[in-house]
Amino acid sequence: MARDIPLPKDLKPPSRRAQLGELALPLDLLRYGLSGYHLIGAPRGDGRPVVLFPGYGASELSMRPLEAYLRHLGYHVRDWGMGRNQGRVVADVERFAAQAAEWAKVDDAPLTLIGWSLGGVIARETARAYPNLVREIITMGTPIIGGPKYTALAQRFAGRDFDAIEREIHARNLKGLSQPLTVIYSDRDGIVGPDIAVDIYNDQARNIKVDSTHLGLGINPKVWRIVADTLAGKI
Repeated sequence: MARDIPLPKDLKPPSRRAQLGELALPLDLLRYGLSGYHLIGAPRGDGRPVVLFPGYGASELSMRPLEAYLRHLGYHVRDWGMGRNQGRVVADVERFAAQAAEWAKVDDAPLTLIGWSLGGVIARETARAYPNLVREIITMGTPIIGGPKYTALAQRFAGRDFDAIEREIHARNLKGLSQPLTVIYSDRDGIVGPDIAVDIYNDQARNIKVDSTHLGLGINPKVWRIVADTLAGKI
C-alpha cells in the first residue's frame, strides 16, 4: 500500500559532474571486469519466469548480458519482445500486458519484471494495472518520482508541461503497488537524478544504493548480485 504523502519538493536532476561521469563507462567496464568475484556463490535460480525491460532508446540487446547471467543461474528469462523502447509508456503497458497474459498462462505463474531506467516505469505500471500478472519488480536507475524534468534527457521532451506530468506521476504513485519492490539506484547516475530513482511511496520497497553510472547499471556485477540475491529471497 502506498503512503499518503505530499508531492515531493526540492527534487533535482543529476548534477553536471554526474552527467559528465557517464563518459567514464569504459573505465567502469574495466572495473566491472575486476569485480566479477561478487558473482561467486550467487544462489541458483528456481526456474521462475523473468522478463527484462530495456531503457529509453535502447533495445533488448542492452539486456543480453544480464539475461545470459540469469539464465546461467537457472531462471526462465525473456526480453520484453517489443524492440527498442520508444518511451510510449501507456501504449507499451497495454501491448506488454497482452503478451504477459499469454506467458503467465503458459508458465502457470506470474512474472518477475526487471526494468532498466524507463523500462522500470513500464514494469511498474504493468504491475499496477495488472497485478495478477506480476510476482515481483526490480528496477535499476528508474525515474519513479517527478518525470522527465529531473533527468538529463529533459530537453528531448521540450514543449511538454513538466509540472502537469509531475502531478500525474505523483497521483499514479499514490495508488500503490502490491508486489515486492527492489529499487536499485546510484548517486553517480548521470541520466536519472538519484532523488527521483527511489521509491518513497510503498512501504515494502527496498531502496538499494550502488556505485555505478546509469549506463553501467545493467552490466555491473554488484547489481547482478543484488538481483540474484533478491530473486532467491536472500535480501
